[in-house]
Amino acid sequence: MALDKRTNPFRPDLAASHLRGEVEADHYADGTFYEVIDPIADLRRLPSPDAALDTQALLGERVTIYEITEEGWAWGQLDTDKYVGWLPANALATPGAAPTHKVIVPRTLCFPGPNIKLPPVAALPMGAGIAVARQVEPFSVTHNGWHVPAGHIAPLSATYRDPVAVAEMLLGAPYLWGGKSSLGIDCSGLVQLSLHAAGIACPRDSDMQEAALGQPIALEEIARGDLVFWKGHVAIARDARTLVHANAFHMMVATEPTADAVARIAAAGHKVSAVKRL
Repeated sequence: MALDKRTNPFRPDLAASHLRGEVEADHYADGTFYEVIDPIADLRRLPSPDAALDTQALLGERVTIYEITEEGWAWGQLDTDKYVGWLPANALATPGAAPTHKVIVPRTLCFPGPNIKLPPVAALPMGAGIAVARQVEPFSVTHNGWHVPAGHIAPLSATYRDPVAVAEMLLGAPYLWGGKSSLGIDCSGLVQLSLHAAGIACPRDSDMQEAALGQPIALEEIARGDLVFWKGHVAIARDARTLVHANAFHMMVATEPTADAVARIAAAGHKVSAVKRL
């Protein structure tokens, strides 16, 4: 079976050393470990600002880089979901203190000191990782001096019990192909973000999710937390009659009666391909 280029770092001219013998390339490299230092870093299919956005990496995420071009693009693989692509090199740095906490609200602000009247230095999305050094109530202070509202973060091990509740927190977020934050998110990004917040491993794209997650059930058995798949799309059931999904019809994260979504998408030529229970 051919390796999936989305999750295996290889090109005709360059491949990861661990793929030697599995793929042919002009050169092989071991890669160098970096961390994402921007709140959100776009991962693109090609080294160009107008190339397709495939996904996004969040602050604190680790990435293995195999090439950095003179134009400032870094080609590598994300550690969390193994996605491969091009990131801006200036969004990366040699790893510092490992993240200890993560953002658990749709978005939080970081202040340069213990005063909410100070101009924020950063806005962090849900899932961003930070290294907390100390507490200055009501803030947690990171190793680089950012003051983050303590109630907006939790230890990395903390999880939400209900991934649907996480998805509902993103209602109204604009639809963005490849997006993974409240500033813009796509259907599979919403599912991945919600499941990760609940401590459930989840691949990035909807076809990967359909193949890897849960057990098949009938659409008539659908209940809260089940996943409904179409070709190129995924939604999360809120209950037996309603879905929440990021979609290009509403151009945002929205709720929709399941029967309406099924009929609307079928009219566009795609029937439900699977319903999965986690």
